[in-house]
Parts: sequence; C-alpha cells; structure tokens
Amino acid sequence: MFGWKKKVNDLMAQLRPDLSRESLGVGPNFPGVAPNPLLSSDARKRNAELRTGVLALGVLVDWREVNSNPRVVLMFDVETADGISFRGIADEDLTITELTRLAPGQTLPVRYRPAVMDHYVALARDADPARVQQLSDEIASRKRT
Repeated sequence: MFGWKKKVNDLMAQLRPDLSRESLGVGPNFPGVAPNPLLSSDARKRNAELRTGVLALGVLVDWREVNSNPRVVLMFDVETADGISFRGIADEDLTITELTRLAPGQTLPVRYRPAVMDHYVALARDADPARVQQLSDEIASRKRT
C-alpha cells in the first residue's frame, strides 16, 4: 500500500476544497484534516500530545464546520512566548453555544507542539487565566519594543 497515507491525508481536501491546505492558509507540510480523527491513530496521538503542549495565544481568523456535531476547523494566527508566529489549525468539537460565540479577532489560549511545528494547535480550555494573562502581557511588551 505504498502512498496510502498521502491519499488519506488528501481525502478531506478532495471532498471539501474549503479544507485544503491552500484554503486554510498553511504550507505543504501540513498533514491535512483527518476525515474522522477518532479512527485515525495519527490524529489521536496528535490530540493527546496537544493536550500537554506549550501554551500560546491564537487570534481567531476563521472557521469551517466539518459536520453537524458540530466539529469545526478553527484557523488561528498564533503567537508564542518565544516570538514565533504561525497559522494554526485546531480540529475541535464544540457545543452549539461555543459555536455561536465564535467571532473573528477573538484571542484564545491554544496549545502547540514546538518540536513538531505542523500547524496543529488545540484550544487550551484548561489554561490558568493568570498564566494566559501573563503570556498576553509578555507578547504585548515584545510588540511595543
């Protein structure tokens, strides 16, 4: 089955052109959105690693509904404590209430994997508000200088 993994990674882009690498604003190294992250061992592993990832701030750019669970792909402009900026993609299951509260320009805490840097992030729902504020202050002071 040589080349099988590439075909699966490109499946969502074929089925949903709005979820292609180009449409999401990420580069060619982005592995793609999994058709079903519960059935993908790579997606399960990635999500487990992201839960313990490094905290960063993401400004919500846009989102795309994948299904009516509602599973959404959120696009963020991410800024890290180290001064790295990148387009981050979060594949999340949200409640209807959370979905209705989304607005472009919102700043939300996210987690990323600095060793991988594959554009994947996850919402940091468990982040300590004091740590998020401290990170926000660090980023803001860096931008002023």
